[in-house]
Amino acid sequence: MEFAEVVRRRRMVRDYDPDRPVPAEVREKLLEHAIRAPSAGFSQGWAFLVLETPEERERFWAATTGPGAPDGWLTRMRRAPLLVVPLANKEAYLDRYAEPDKGWTDRDESRWPVPYWDVDAGMAALLMLLTAVDEGLGACFFGVPPERVAGFRAAFGVPTEYRPVGCVSIGYPGGEDRRSPSLRRGRRPVEEVVHRGSW
Repeated sequence: MEFAEVVRRRRMVRDYDPDRPVPAEVREKLLEHAIRAPSAGFSQGWAFLVLETPEERERFWAATTGPGAPDGWLTRMRRAPLLVVPLANKEAYLDRYAEPDKGWTDRDESRWPVPYWDVDAGMAALLMLLTAVDEGLGACFFGVPPERVAGFRAAFGVPTEYRPVGCVSIGYPGGEDRRSPSLRRGRRPVEEVVHRGSW
C-alpha cells in the first residue's frame, strides 16, 4: 500500500474479530517498526509489553478497568487478540543528556520543555498504528486511567521507572466496529490549523 493511502486509512478501530489472531510475523513487524521511532538523543527509553494470550489480556483489562459489567466500548475492545503497552522511562533520558556529548552535567528535568520520553513512546505507538493499517489490520490507541497504573504495574511486574503512555489494541476489525461519534465534528482543514511565518 502506498504511504499516503496508509495515512488516509488510519483510524481507531474499536471492535475486533476474536477468532483471527495477529500473525506472528506481523506482530514482530509492528515491534520492529516501533523501535524505528525517533528518540531524543537516541535515548530509546521505551519498552513494550506484549499481551497475546487470553489470560494476559484478561489480566490487563481487570487491572485497568473498573468493576461491573463492561459497556459496549469495552466489550468490543476486549476482543482484540493483541495488546501492546508502550512504556516510557524518563530516567533513560535524564541519564543520556547528562553524558559528555550532550553538554549537560546534571539530570535536571526542568531543562526539558516537554516530556520527550512520553512523546517518543507516542511516536512508537503511531508507527504501530500505521503498520497495522499497512498489514490490513485495525488498531486503536487508548489511555490507561491514572488511578489504575499502580494495579497495572502490580499485575505485570512493571518496574516503577517505566510508565504506560497508553495501550495499542490490534487485530482484524470485527463486525461491530463503528465510527466514533466524535468524527461528526469533522477534520479541521489545513488552513485552520497551519500558521505560516507567524500566527
